[in-house]
Amino acid sequence: MAKQEINIGMIGYQFMGKAHSHAYRDIPFFFDSEVKPVLKALAGRNEAEVNKAAETMGWESTETDWRRLIEREDIDVIDIVTPNHTHAEMAIAAAEAGKHIITEKPLALTLEEAKAMYRAVQKNKVIHMVCHNYRFAPAVQYAKRLIEDDRLGRIYHFRADYLQDFIMDPSFPLVWRLKKEVSGSGALGDIGAHSIDLARFLVGEIMELVGTMETFVKKRPLGEMAGGLKAESEKDQYGEVTVDDAVAFLAKFSNGALGTFEATRFAGGNRNKNKFELNGEKGSIRWDMENMNLLDVYLVDDEPGLQGFRTINCTEEEHPYVGAYWPPGHIIGYEHTFIHLLYEFLQGITKQSQPYPSFLDGVRNQAVLQAVEQSAESRRWVKVEQFG
Repeated sequence: MAKQEINIGMIGYQFMGKAHSHAYRDIPFFFDSEVKPVLKALAGRNEAEVNKAAETMGWESTETDWRRLIEREDIDVIDIVTPNHTHAEMAIAAAEAGKHIITEKPLALTLEEAKAMYRAVQKNKVIHMVCHNYRFAPAVQYAKRLIEDDRLGRIYHFRADYLQDFIMDPSFPLVWRLKKEVSGSGALGDIGAHSIDLARFLVGEIMELVGTMETFVKKRPLGEMAGGLKAESEKDQYGEVTVDDAVAFLAKFSNGALGTFEATRFAGGNRNKNKFELNGEKGSIRWDMENMNLLDVYLVDDEPGLQGFRTINCTEEEHPYVGAYWPPGHIIGYEHTFIHLLYEFLQGITKQSQPYPSFLDGVRNQAVLQAVEQSAESRRWVKVEQFG
């Protein structure tokens, strides 16, 4: 039976562009789906570089103007993997053109932009997602199942740390991630947003919080990203860092649970330590992205002498998504979280059923980001609900 083809147009082609391109190509290989993504067109400002990226990653054509990409009648989906300050204009234009949309996180530069993006997709009745890929690690999905099955009972605590160290060197350049007018925030929005999304996914809405933020290196040499998290600098010219290097905050959830969050790019030795722990009345779970296939589980009803955390290798057919891959014990990696997310996105399009996390999730995550910034500035507890 012929599969429904969905033509993808992607804006941007760096780190996340590579991750998304790989995922689209692997979905038909591993998942028996009625839909087939077609890498139809890739957009970027630099003609030589975008053509090179398209050839490497398997795109059929290129555009040097994202507006032209959105105007094309042969494009069904717009995938936005550009810096944060561009998301709103691109997504709203795509929605008005009737395109389904997925965008990298955080959803927008500001909460106001995020709300405008959500209104646009609702008005134009298009499918939309924000790319919080860590939800789609099989171990995280299994943790969600345990919580929904009441294996942990009432949740008391959620604690999350997202620790990196790639900008600790003061000579690391002033790339777009360190400019508020381009990124919106620093560690808070870049990596803390992932922890916020995981917290909302697993526990529920954050109602109130108090936080603090710090910028350790105030000035850096000018420069640009050079693929992945690497960068190139102009050592004789400096500029001011206008975002946070680190953030920490306490939170209260709508169900009464307490949360503690830390996000920093100054935790030496931690390359991508995205981890969380939940404690409930019947048990606890903990997960670390650097060992993403493993889930530590503790259940209070285990018999005495056998109590304590057990480590589950989430590679069995009973675990979400992994039945599509290899035999038990044959682990998967970072790139598979994107495969799972984009698989759900495409399923949503073909079935006309909204997948999650949606732009509404992006708005709610953005409200928490804004509350943290306001709390850090005022040095007071802030209610998230005031941001609507």
